[in-house]
Amino acid sequence: MTSRSRPLFPVGLVTVGAVSFTVFAWASAFVSIRSAGAAYSPGALALGRLLAASLMLSVLLLVRRQGLPPRAAWRGILLSGVVWFCGYTVALNWGERLVDAGTASLLVNTGPILMALLAARFLGEALPPRLLAGMAVSFAGAVVVGLSMSSGDGGSTSVLGVGLCLLAAVAYATGVIAQKPALSHGTPLQITAFSCLTGTVACLPFSGRLLTELPGAPLSATLNMVYLGVVPTALAFTAWTYALARMPAGKLGATTYAVPAVVVLLSWALLGEVPAWLTLLGGLLCLAGVAVSRYVPRSRHRVADHAPGAGPVPVPAHVPSHERQSS
Repeated sequence: MTSRSRPLFPVGLVTVGAVSFTVFAWASAFVSIRSAGAAYSPGALALGRLLAASLMLSVLLLVRRQGLPPRAAWRGILLSGVVWFCGYTVALNWGERLVDAGTASLLVNTGPILMALLAARFLGEALPPRLLAGMAVSFAGAVVVGLSMSSGDGGSTSVLGVGLCLLAAVAYATGVIAQKPALSHGTPLQITAFSCLTGTVACLPFSGRLLTELPGAPLSATLNMVYLGVVPTALAFTAWTYALARMPAGKLGATTYAVPAVVVLLSWALLGEVPAWLTLLGGLLCLAGVAVSRYVPRSRHRVADHAPGAGPVPVPAHVPSHERQSS
């Protein structure tokens, strides 16, 4: 047996599979939340989901024989665990009780723009004019979504749902920015697992509600809650970090723009709900703004690729040192 055995499948094919799995898993989460949310309150559903995810991630840690992350990683772990895994999950669960799954996914996918703003403020990254233009387009889309859903009876409730989904987007962006420095010190599995465990602890105040609602909940709702923890949280985040170590972060981030389209198809097929045309238009504006902010002209790539004396492709700062050496 050789020291380096040939992989069963090409690495590129596995990476594409990991990305595709992540997109569909994250899209399915919006539909499962709508289903489980009919029986579980937002906090109880968040706790149940994170308990299932923590159990799955703990098993993966044991199988991979990865222990505690370094001390330098814990600041990002704690912040992302409280804000992203706990805060995002509760806000999204609550928001999806008031808006449909497709609209929720469209609003949450304004997160990349918010990430760029936070990265410019706290990580010193550039804030180019194209990003500002994309922010303006996405903000206009969010206004259209809010106006379209606030018309008619119960308009204030719909506005609250839109606001909660946007709050979830803020929590999502904040969590990613907090995790980025932590990934320089620990493995993706370590950072994800201990962030999830932190979020679970933060959701423990909802344990009473979970214990009260669990006996009366239908089996389908409970299975959806477990599914949310195992697939979109534990497995999808693991697949995401696997792909992140093997392809540029910007290119990988662009794949999440497919999530809302998949959500609309899944919510139509499984829940029978499709956003109204004006709501869909506003959501498309949100995504168009994100696309504008992240677009890089092809000519710039060509200049960089063919520049004489160009060095190796830089490894993102959040890739741990042991993965830098292998990339």
